[in-house]
Amino acid sequence: MPPSTISLNDGTEAPWIAFGAGSALNGQDVSKRVALAIKNGFTHLDGAQRRENEASLGSGIAASGKARSQLYITTKLGPLPPGATPKSALQESLKKLGVDYVDQYLVHLPAEYEDLQEVWRGMEEAQRSGLTESIGVSNFQPHHLEEILEVATIIPAVNQIEAHPYVWVDLKENLALHKEYNIVTSSFASLTPIVRVENGPLDPVIEKIRTRLQSTRGSPVSDSQVLIKWLKQNDVLVVTTSSKAERLRNYIDTENVPDLTEEEMNLIETTGATFYKRAFPGTWPQY
Repeated sequence: MPPSTISLNDGTEAPWIAFGAGSALNGQDVSKRVALAIKNGFTHLDGAQRRENEASLGSGIAASGKARSQLYITTKLGPLPPGATPKSALQESLKKLGVDYVDQYLVHLPAEYEDLQEVWRGMEEAQRSGLTESIGVSNFQPHHLEEILEVATIIPAVNQIEAHPYVWVDLKENLALHKEYNIVTSSFASLTPIVRVENGPLDPVIEKIRTRLQSTRGSPVSDSQVLIKWLKQNDVLVVTTSSKAERLRNYIDTENVPDLTEEEMNLIETTGATFYKRAFPGTWPQY
């Protein structure tokens, strides 16, 4: 069974979990990793122009043997050279990816552009031209969103940001704006509390919940699944990555893990609020 989907505000559906060919894979050949992710259940593949690996992402897609209609492809707008537009940049991406369109096209980093409103108009042009099904943004703080919403005729469908319990309290203003405009929150660096923080306050909480879920399920549950399930139950589209087939299957299998209780959801949020850790502070300049 393919992953379930999240409804976007433009009427389309996106798989709730994505394999990310992100910052750790800059300039690398990701074809084998992408093919492995598809083989182990991922249908949503998340890339970016600035990662300089779109061609190998496309090679991995081709090598998988999966029909284009069975896959969901996201890429992101990078720095624009003189004379280029979001539409022309996407046309170059499509050549590299070996596809006629992407499902999601995001503005990657707002700080890279002098005129965000003009960039957003260009994103809308790319969508109207049929080069992408959906358009959205990434790393946009509330003031960035408000700037483009002043001129938008198409509301961003997604805002992909660093999201996990150790930054959740700082995202409250973002999350409120997302809710107001029905913008889906997508997350990267989702597993930061367990892969980048040693002996953090969430460790015993996650272990307690993992043990309960495992007992309820009657089969193994991992720490990663606890965190990913928490995000999923918060209606977050999760972007994650691994080079190991077992971990990829584990991430996909999170959908089959029993739900966290309301008390468990709140406990993760309140405990996370006692500690701050941002894996990529450069994407959130005020910090």
